[in-house]
Amino acid sequence: MPPGLESGAAKKLAPLAQSRLTLSVIFQTEVMPVAQLTLELRIEHAQSLKDRRQVVRSLKDQLRQGFNVSVAELDEAVTWQSATIGVAAISGSRSYLHQLLEEVERAARRMTNELGAELADSFWDYIES
Repeated sequence: MPPGLESGAAKKLAPLAQSRLTLSVIFQTEVMPVAQLTLELRIEHAQSLKDRRQVVRSLKDQLRQGFNVSVAELDEAVTWQSATIGVAAISGSRSYLHQLLEEVERAARRMTNELGAELADSFWDYIES
């Protein structure tokens, strides 16, 4: 390829490369708070892992659908009558995350009662880099 074409292409791509670099620098300096909520459940009526799974799956699905948060079971199914659920959310605003997690916690308490379980404990924290 002739040398003139290479330099012309490089000149055309230089602004694009520079804008990507600028965006990269902007995103690296912003801090996005992430909040995590841990819910510890007691499922007294569970007589099998199937009973436990039904409560845990239902709670996870309802929280995901109702609040658009990430939800996962954090412990292994060691005992039938307890479970630990983790909820995570990200936002540009700590105050929004605080309100969201308070709502999620209240809803989880109500949902667990409706499912025949009990919210034994809950705690939350921010994760920031």
